[in-house]
Amino acid sequence: MKYKESGTGTTHRVWKLGKDIDTDLLAPGYVMKHGIEVIAKHCLESVRPEFSASVRPGDVVAAGPGFGIGSSREQAAQALARLGVAAVIAPSYGGLFFRNAFNVGLMLLTCAEAESLQEAERVEIRLGEPPAVAGADGRVLACDPIPDFLIDMARSGGLLNQLRKRMSPS
Repeated sequence: MKYKESGTGTTHRVWKLGKDIDTDLLAPGYVMKHGIEVIAKHCLESVRPEFSASVRPGDVVAAGPGFGIGSSREQAAQALARLGVAAVIAPSYGGLFFRNAFNVGLMLLTCAEAESLQEAERVEIRLGEPPAVAGADGRVLACDPIPDFLIDMARSGGLLNQLRKRMSPS
């Protein structure tokens, strides 16, 4: 799934989660023998049973610190991307999850005030300098800078798509 930029006026619905959402919550161990379609159907089921059936392409996840901590399973980020999540907004991420997310085309915004976002709030993502998340009420939450190569990777739909694009004759 390629990251789709918020155009002027384009907003995303927020799914609010707590802190320390680990990779086992995103991709439960008991479904790891299946493909990503099945794994995605079980994404976050122990904390938000309705998530996989109700999340819509373009929605975003806002969470507390430590999003994606735990094991290095790439399927944790893949499940969110497969479900169409446009981005995750959190104060901090597990290091392996951070890399895996961009590798599969999932945009991550590191935002100290992510926990101030509310369930079902509509937000606009701005990837300018500096990146920011704008709420419908006019407040703007500053995010840490994202290197251009990571933004390009997410826009391409992940590392493999980015490499294919680079390698194809123009």
